[in-house]
Amino acid sequence: MNCSRAFPAILLAAILSAQPQPQPRGKMVDLGGHRLHIDCQGTGTPTVIVENGFEEFSFDWTFVQSKVAGFTRICTYDRAGYAWSDPGPAPRTFDQMNLELHDALAKLGERGPFVLVGHSFGGPVARNFAIAYPQEVAGIVFVDAVSEDQRFEMWHKAVLMRDGAKGKVVPPPHEQLLPGDKLADSPYFNPANVQKIEPPFDRLPPELQALHLWSQSQRSLASSEENERTWSPEYFAKWHEHPGTKPFGSVPLIVLSREKGGFHDLDIPAAQQETERKTQQRSLSELSKNG
Repeated sequence: MNCSRAFPAILLAAILSAQPQPQPRGKMVDLGGHRLHIDCQGTGTPTVIVENGFEEFSFDWTFVQSKVAGFTRICTYDRAGYAWSDPGPAPRTFDQMNLELHDALAKLGERGPFVLVGHSFGGPVARNFAIAYPQEVAGIVFVDAVSEDQRFEMWHKAVLMRDGAKGKVVPPPHEQLLPGDKLADSPYFNPANVQKIEPPFDRLPPELQALHLWSQSQRSLASSEENERTWSPEYFAKWHEHPGTKPFGSVPLIVLSREKGGFHDLDIPAAQQETERKTQQRSLSELSKNG
């Protein structure tokens, strides 16, 4: 039996309540009124930087990080509002997240060019980083990355990610936390819903499962994710309308995609959604001449 899978949720809750503010596993970097948590391990070049998806945290990559640290340096981190990282400046645009990561790495003395790994929602965040800081990127790995042509379920319909765009102008990012930067609470915030670990995080050691539950229960996480969701369609719409020609140049790019999408029938049949998903993943590999 896998002991971590069998770890009772009630014990996880007890650990969670006994340790309301766990110690950070990495370093806290001050970015001018707010701090970003970054955990770097290993030695070597190039350094790998992991960009998480929604409701994912730096320590969720512990198995990958421990393996990669055996042959090169790897940094996982928590976006502003996630886990130990303080809520950051608003709005939570890709440019804002990229600036914070870029400046935090520089303050830590981490030198590029980096290999970016973007999982799920972290895929487009890493994609924009590569566009914003091309000289800082040695390679890119997308892991089931979200694209501008991906759909999500809303009101029992399969809605395109880019359909939420309002034509808003993305404001320039800023590092210093300003008085007007406080995010509104998410209407979906309900810590009572965080009661158990869902797969695949049930494979983590018990102490990291407890950290995952603690991180999910933070009010700042819901607010940050809600704002990220609000602004990301603006990028998806722009990329769809102006795809450009090989925006990554010849930077090595690998796309990893799961075998099955796990869709169910909505207004669009599951089989069609699966076909679209595979097409989208292939199209991501075409962002580079070396994909």
